Amino acid sequence: MNAQELLQSLTLLDENERIEAKRAQDVGKSTLETICAFANEPHLGGGWLLLGVGREEQALFPGYEVEGVANPDKVSADLASQCATTFNSPLRVDISTEVLNGKPVLVVFVPEAAPQDKPVYFKSVGLPKGAFRRIGSTDQRCTEDDLEALFQARQRESFDIGLVADAGLDDLDDKAIADYRQARAEANPDAEELRWPDIELLQALNAIRRDAAGHWKPTVAGLLLFGKTIALRRSFPMTRVDYIRVPGREWVTHPDRRFDTVELRAPLFSLLRRTQAAILDDLPKAFGLEEGQLQRSDKPLIPLRALREALVNAVMHRSYRIHAPVQVIRYANRLEIRNPGFSLKSPDHLGEPGSMPRNPAIAAVLHETRFAETKGSGIRAIRESMEEAGLVPPLFESDRGQDQFTALFFFHHFLGDADIRWLAQFKELQLSDEETRALVVAREAGAIDNATYRTLNKVDTLAASAALRRLRDAGLFSQQGRGSATWYQPTDKLLRGYEGQNAAGAGLSSKPKGLSSNPDPLSSKSEDASSNSDPARAALLNELPGQLAARVGALGRRHPPEQVRDLVADLCQHRPWTVDELVLLLRRNPESIRQGYLRPLLAQKRIEMTLPDTPNSPQQAYRGVAGTADHV
Repeated sequence: MNAQELLQSLTLLDENERIEAKRAQDVGKSTLETICAFANEPHLGGGWLLLGVGREEQALFPGYEVEGVANPDKVSADLASQCATTFNSPLRVDISTEVLNGKPVLVVFVPEAAPQDKPVYFKSVGLPKGAFRRIGSTDQRCTEDDLEALFQARQRESFDIGLVADAGLDDLDDKAIADYRQARAEANPDAEELRWPDIELLQALNAIRRDAAGHWKPTVAGLLLFGKTIALRRSFPMTRVDYIRVPGREWVTHPDRRFDTVELRAPLFSLLRRTQAAILDDLPKAFGLEEGQLQRSDKPLIPLRALREALVNAVMHRSYRIHAPVQVIRYANRLEIRNPGFSLKSPDHLGEPGSMPRNPAIAAVLHETRFAETKGSGIRAIRESMEEAGLVPPLFESDRGQDQFTALFFFHHFLGDADIRWLAQFKELQLSDEETRALVVAREAGAIDNATYRTLNKVDTLAASAALRRLRDAGLFSQQGRGSATWYQPTDKLLRGYEGQNAAGAGLSSKPKGLSSNPDPLSSKSEDASSNSDPARAALLNELPGQLAARVGALGRRHPPEQVRDLVADLCQHRPWTVDELVLLLRRNPESIRQGYLRPLLAQKRIEMTLPDTPNSPQQAYRGVAGTADHV
């Protein structure tokens, strides 16, 4: 790019991931930090510096003015010299002098360093403080996780294949290993490793390694994937999933407004299934009548594919260096999934092919068992699923300051009748379809940025920037931040009329058309209260294998009877159940259990009584008949 093109891009987009402007009359620390960040940032391909151009700080909206470089030849020579000597690896940058508005400026292109040369850092400072990454329009000091990601390209060991000091082979659970074998066989029945003994299988998966004395010991990945619950609690006491149900739409720390919390701790395969079951059991259900079907079906409001991928991403990409749980927070109008550890992949590139796994050994196992999408496509799969369901697009936030990644899912159907009525007040603005979608998302989330607009409307950065500035100039958005950190907040003009609609039940609602009749599924007085507030039911769910627990969790009030009967038959294959236990687990009345499910299954000889001679005994239970299981 030449100087004119760079200036035009800055005027339209402000500073961004690949371009930065500096007044620099000499080579200062800030300039060298940006060069270091451009060289280190994976998959960026380098970046451009425009020296001699400054930002108009007093301008109402971002703008740039050409100041020129007083002695371009001296600055060029000094810059080339410092790039060759300041860093641990010499950087060869391209420098050219051009003229803008009659003044000389320097155009500097910094190529991305080769993987074997990363991380690039200041020799005088060393690691970790001397290395920088390019995050949006900012230069950020590398954290331990950043450095590990850069070193992984040089085949350096990752944290998840490090040994757990106080763990032994007896801390690994045979059931968890069998669970992996079953999942791997379902994904690829011919996988060679399925024929290996457990010890060799664990070696191949980097689940165990030899210590300094030559003894086999579990790695971090091995214990997290296959560890017994007691070992996980001992070695990783805070590495769990907390499912939190918050009344209302905001987190309020008030003693009279308590929330329910369920702590889930298990090997990762089981943990994922149990977390999914807990969420599905609690989410509002949308219902519909499929073509050619006589009975309606209940489906969780958030698509199962999106929910599953979000949970897998949370446990696969979280930082296990941080002693904190993954939090799944269920509000009245949304679901938030927060995991420790910011995204190692630049937020501007979320959803694009390619992956930067923080835990490559764990990621490999989850991919090959098809718990996760193909590498780098998880975010894209989530977005596509939400779009197909007609829901507000999910939002993703990577916060390096708090070292946290958040995925946010709204229950609101996108551009429904209420949205169209609300948007009618802006008809004089002649909004495009893309702009109306942006208004609804901003209203729901309280903010929107360029990346969200691009994802929402499948346009490029320039088109998104132009549209957002038009909405800002129309008084619907107020601009916040600068550079790639720019975001837009809804104004009172945008929200006008919305609060009244919402109060009347027409605007943002946690009960879109097609939901259960329960107006507040989070209320502690609700008849539909989740198992999460019922310890007895939660204890029954915890007994079940992950797949069965997930099926119970997804069960709606009006599920087709034949599907519920199949589920009851499979439950009885697992262990005998009394009517009272089934009433609690399935949330049906006793007569429905007896007449709708048990009697037909007995007639089909798929289940049998444990006390056939005393059918009315209070201790009567029902178990599966051997050889009839075909649904687990």
